[in-house]
Amino acid sequence: MLKKILAFTLAMGLSSLSVASVETVKAKLAQQYPNVKINDLKTTEMSGLYNGTLDNQIVYVNEDAQHIFVGSMIRLKDQHNLTKDLTLQQNMVDFKKLPLNDAVKTVRGNGKRQLAIFSDPNCPYCKTLEGNLAQLKDVTIYTFIYPIKTQSIIPSKQIWCSANKEFAWKNLLQKGIKPTAAADCATPIERNLELGKRLGLNGTPAIIFSNGYKVMGAYPAEKIKQIWTQFGL
Repeated sequence: MLKKILAFTLAMGLSSLSVASVETVKAKLAQQYPNVKINDLKTTEMSGLYNGTLDNQIVYVNEDAQHIFVGSMIRLKDQHNLTKDLTLQQNMVDFKKLPLNDAVKTVRGNGKRQLAIFSDPNCPYCKTLEGNLAQLKDVTIYTFIYPIKTQSIIPSKQIWCSANKEFAWKNLLQKGIKPTAAADCATPIERNLELGKRLGLNGTPAIIFSNGYKVMGAYPAEKIKQIWTQFGL
């Protein structure tokens, strides 16, 4: 009798798993916890567990939408970190689709490696990053002027309207010398702000590597070099 009960219980459990889906979990979350906004909900390799993003962090939710898990999911057979894969995917941007003509271009050495930077001229961390970037060799840097601070809009336009954009940018970020050009030319500043919003850049600075990997913060030059080595860039 006990075996029959266990078999019946197992069958019922499997049945409930087969009925559960991304849409039903979404519906349960919306009904039970409307203030919990989990984006990009997807199935995982583990039955009954789904992954998504909450406040830009990978989280896992069970099928009855009653529990959220935070941490790494490891596949035991090959010790592969599945959460790390999700984090990389979350931080990926299609570099080839970036409108590089809307950025200030800086070439050092052979310019082999490429970086795209989103930077606000009044952001202290952006100034730190600018000094770190100056230590890199054989790189092409595309700086998208991204004035998320209101007081940064006019100087951003002045930099773009300068005869030498790269020189004006370096003078402001590294030396604190304000641009003198009039902010009366056609600029990509509004487009840059829209682009940053689409990419989910809520702060500065942001660094996008040529493979599309995106990180936030004033990364030291050595850390940038490590990422180049890690991805074979």
